[in-house]
Amino acid sequence: MKKAYLGVDVGSVSTNLVVADEQGEILESLYIRTKGQPVKAVQDGLKKLGDKLGADVTIMGVGTTGSARNLTSVLVGADVVKNEITAHAVAISRIVPGTQTIIEIGGQDSKIIIMRNGIVTDFAMNTVCAAGTGSFLDQQAYRLNIPIEQFGELALKAQTPVRIAGRCAVFAESDMVHKQQLGHSLEDIIAGLCDALVRNYLNNVGKGKEILAPVVFQGGVAANVGIKEAFAKALQLEMVIPKYYDVMGAVGCCFLAMEATRHKTTKFKGWQAAEFKFRPTSFECKGCPNLCEVIQVYENELIVARWGDRCGKWSNASLNEKVC
Repeated sequence: MKKAYLGVDVGSVSTNLVVADEQGEILESLYIRTKGQPVKAVQDGLKKLGDKLGADVTIMGVGTTGSARNLTSVLVGADVVKNEITAHAVAISRIVPGTQTIIEIGGQDSKIIIMRNGIVTDFAMNTVCAAGTGSFLDQQAYRLNIPIEQFGELALKAQTPVRIAGRCAVFAESDMVHKQQLGHSLEDIIAGLCDALVRNYLNNVGKGKEILAPVVFQGGVAANVGIKEAFAKALQLEMVIPKYYDVMGAVGCCFLAMEATRHKTTKFKGWQAAEFKFRPTSFECKGCPNLCEVIQVYENELIVARWGDRCGKWSNASLNEKVC
């Protein structure tokens, strides 16, 4: 029976699960669409991993990250819960030692992480505008009736890329329509969009940051060779895309779990957690003017966690205590 660690990264677009052994070798990885149902996505992932690895590995530790990291920690029984910046930085420091810049673009947000000597020294995130994210690229590929997998390849065939206004998703789309009406080729328009999205990223997320090589490009959008080439052209630097570029947050959670459980017993609930009945609910605390929205999670009809209150009244209270 091999000892291993589980990392789970749950975001608005994708849910990623990774199992790594004690040497840091990835035994299995899953990329699942969240589809607005994080509980179902996590449980589906647990079931698939359990069916495939359950008899061969013993999970010694679990780490969670992503926008639903707190909920996920309750579902699986996590030993460590960290933000995405930490998870990605830990993963890259192990997978691509010496990295100085991490460019990460996912389905709904994008971020840049500046590292020096293996330590995060600066970072920035963009969670407001959709321009430059995977969901926007998916939307444009659908509008153009092109499989998203072919999007980047078509961009590389461009002869004279057009300039697209990429500062805003709405303006970018209307500008693309205008360029189509003028008769520009599909390849030139797509290449122009890739250039515009990279320009938008560097002018907003990367503004004021010292981008030094090696530069690692990760997240789901890293699969788009058109965006990769647009970054390489804009920065005049080679872009390094790691093998597990789309699940690096979960990879980092594996390494974090190793450290967190070095001298402890894991809280992992087992693969059978895939069959548990979880039900997240919320209520507004009226104990003070803050009116905090408190999240509480039921597991098989028992409250197993609460969070969201600023003062700790509910998150620190007995789970049997009734809501106000």
